[in-house]
Amino acid sequence: MPPLPNKGSKLLLKGMRYSELEKWVQSHGFRPGQALMLWKRLYGDNIWAHQSNELEGLNKDFKNMLSENAEFKALSLKEILTASDGTKKNILIDCEPHRRLQILFKLEDGLVIETVVIPCETGRNTVCVSSQVGCAMNCQFCFTGRMGLTRHLTAAEIVEQAVFARRLLTSEVGSITNVVFMGMGEPFHNIDNVMKAADIMVHEQGLHFSPRKVTVSTSGLVPQLRRFLKESNCALAVSLNATTDEVRNWIMPINRKYKLDLLLQTLRVELRFKHNYKVLFEYVMLAGVNDSIEDARRLVNLVQGIPCKINLISFNPHCGSQFRPTSEEKMIEFRNLLAEAGCIVFLRLSRGDDQMAACGQLGKPGPIWAPVLRVPEKFRTAMEVPA
Repeated sequence: MPPLPNKGSKLLLKGMRYSELEKWVQSHGFRPGQALMLWKRLYGDNIWAHQSNELEGLNKDFKNMLSENAEFKALSLKEILTASDGTKKNILIDCEPHRRLQILFKLEDGLVIETVVIPCETGRNTVCVSSQVGCAMNCQFCFTGRMGLTRHLTAAEIVEQAVFARRLLTSEVGSITNVVFMGMGEPFHNIDNVMKAADIMVHEQGLHFSPRKVTVSTSGLVPQLRRFLKESNCALAVSLNATTDEVRNWIMPINRKYKLDLLLQTLRVELRFKHNYKVLFEYVMLAGVNDSIEDARRLVNLVQGIPCKINLISFNPHCGSQFRPTSEEKMIEFRNLLAEAGCIVFLRLSRGDDQMAACGQLGKPGPIWAPVLRVPEKFRTAMEVPA
């Protein structure tokens, strides 16, 4: 068994799966039933306990043991921001959000991460969690990618984002029903902690998110993608964003290691073993780069044989960005071509960008930014790059 998570001299409760918590509780001389009662107070029963005095119904000796040996909180709340469309900082989903809420958390080492909550009038309220401080993938259109990677988040730090969202906002927006791993970081670069966090989130006696309502997004790390599809029942999103290796090598450098053909063929093979399962392809539209009619036709061909949905996302400009968003008219034309070819396709127009709360805008780069890659010759005019 891997070492249990610690915060200082105390054990961090939210870093454990239920089986680990049960064994730890027994090791201190208490019954397994006490572990289940504790688990429900950490994650369920509308308690979401952050300290021992919130553990109603547990016996005094057990609470004293927890006070001496356990730490409840993995994060500290720093600030909540609201975008003009209402978002408390999050990403775009399949509905009209009426307020977006950006939550800034401070970690024990002083670093700051961002979580976004997207309320929706249909009742599907989503929390978008971060999995790393920064990101190593250096996707050229993504603000977080410009930060570079500082460190992975622990499973506890990931889970705590969802717990905080429910604790802070359930009374305001209703139950948080969905989780998307689309905040800061490449989830599959931190695969062990991400899969552990997802396991904790879907446990039926705790947070009890439906596995199909927990979506993990990746830029295309193929070995980790295979492992995820074999071991997890949670949903998968793949950030595609290009229809040729030439373009994807440029805007998503991970493609230089795992080419489009390998990525897509892996999905064709692995999804044969999944029942009633569709991958979500995310496609951020960049003017003059990946939004041509030819791109739309190639995209239709690329996804043949893969049970999927396609999410067309408006690019959200940010400081230092060299890209421009595709016009709404052209996005609709692109969407219509895909739909006419039989694809299931959604259109996501930008929201939340006034507080840098939109897709691809999370984070705050330090003095050293990840490098801007050379623009291929054929795109220099569209990008207005001097020769």
